[in-house]
Amino acid sequence: MPHIIYKKNNILETPSQCEDTVFDFLAKSYNFNNENRIPEYKVALKRDGVECLLTIKSKDDNFMVKADNITRLTPVSLVKDALNDFATITKAEILSSNTASNGEKIDPKKEYLKDINYFVNDFNTDKEIYIEIGFGSGRHLIHQAEKNPDIQFIGLEIHTPSIEQMLKQVEIKGIKNILAVSYDARLFMEFINSNRVGKIFVHFPVPWDKKPHRRIYSNEFINEALRVLKIDGKLELRTDSRKYFDYCTDLLTNLPTGKITIDINKDLEVISKYEDRWRKQGKNIYDVVLTNYANDEDINLNHDFSFDKNINLDKFLKNMDRKAEVNEDYFVHLEDAYVINEKTVLLKLTFGSFNKPLSKYILINETEIRYFQGNPLPTSANIKAHTRIQELLK
Repeated sequence: MPHIIYKKNNILETPSQCEDTVFDFLAKSYNFNNENRIPEYKVALKRDGVECLLTIKSKDDNFMVKADNITRLTPVSLVKDALNDFATITKAEILSSNTASNGEKIDPKKEYLKDINYFVNDFNTDKEIYIEIGFGSGRHLIHQAEKNPDIQFIGLEIHTPSIEQMLKQVEIKGIKNILAVSYDARLFMEFINSNRVGKIFVHFPVPWDKKPHRRIYSNEFINEALRVLKIDGKLELRTDSRKYFDYCTDLLTNLPTGKITIDINKDLEVISKYEDRWRKQGKNIYDVVLTNYANDEDINLNHDFSFDKNINLDKFLKNMDRKAEVNEDYFVHLEDAYVINEKTVLLKLTFGSFNKPLSKYILINETEIRYFQGNPLPTSANIKAHTRIQELLK
């Protein structure tokens, strides 16, 4: 990670500006219960219309400044520029750094690779939607997209090389109806409108025999799948694991509605190289298909993440509990606080879903309380956590 180590000085005067970087404020770690903490600092900056933080820590008898892990800019070239502007404006005596420009270029935007915020704020299509969860090499996803050009396909995958491999094939073949996203599928469904999806493919998910809580299939996932599926839409599981097959079949046979179809060693038009290998080894391949029979209500993603501004800041800091509060389907952990001045604080916290915890900062002063660097995604867990955070701030 880009960083600069320099001799200790007077940190930074704010607000100030150097080249294209505006430095808004400096925050110092709060000394809870006279812990005699070694001070850590957060520097808020704006560059290219985006706000983020730098972290300053003691390094032996010197300082080290680097991008904050939660809010860091991308690409790396922007981080290096911001750090170099920081060194210039503070007149830092640099001892070592790795922020020199090496002529790196910003990768061109991948037209068919989308951020999760795109699906929250901008995604809109009149086409029927098919979703594949964990598409791997993309062989099945690409085959389906070529076969069904009028369907909008969404592929979810968290393995970056697999995403890149699939997108290369999309470009070579000139396919226009695939969007890829790297995100937890257990949460992704919450951002898809009800009754819009024709098929959801879950082919050969990791069985997680020793960590069943990490499995994609759960009562919550199945209920979300039923919500987004149109009438006669299908949730298709394909697995080589008998344990996973039995586990999912048990979940599906306890639903109040729907139809289940089970097949063993069913032939598909296209199979992965791993399935071909497993078949040669004599392993059975199990298919469980759930067909939806009901429409569901639409969802509202326009949640209000604002705060009540009535807060006694001094009292809150003195009584702030830094232990995680765990509830049935969400958690809240107030981790740390950084003081900007006697009336302004930057609060660090982690909250939301156990599957996809979210780390954020909240900026608190006399005139506003807001999430630094934008609101959380409106997942059900984040919404519940936000309500609890409001209560804790009061």
